[in-house]
Amino acid sequence: MRNFVVKTLANAAALWVAIWLLKDITLTGENTGRKTVTLILVALLFGLVNFVVKPVVKFLSFPLFLVTLGLFTLVVNALMLMLTSWLADTVDLSFHVEGFGAAFVGALIISIVSWALHAALPDRD
Repeated sequence: MRNFVVKTLANAAALWVAIWLLKDITLTGENTGRKTVTLILVALLFGLVNFVVKPVVKFLSFPLFLVTLGLFTLVVNALMLMLTSWLADTVDLSFHVEGFGAAFVGALIISIVSWALHAALPDRD
């Protein structure tokens, strides 16, 4: 359970960095507390999308992974971020990604920050 909480908070921090750096990824709210709760909920949604949908997409697009030597992962990550934005909109969370370009750069930022945080944080498993 502790590991799940740590990974969710790391994803929330990575999402926050992407929101902070890119003007086309937005998170709105009335106050800081509301934005924080929304960010954590979006991080949970993002984790769920990466847990459920991403393996299916990776399996179905396996030939593209082979041909591009794994670089297609960046496109899949961008698509997962766009799907998270769409799902957040359907459940009335104020998180939005404007276009594939922003999703691509945002997914790259999120991947780098998440990797660094997961490397820095100890894993008890």
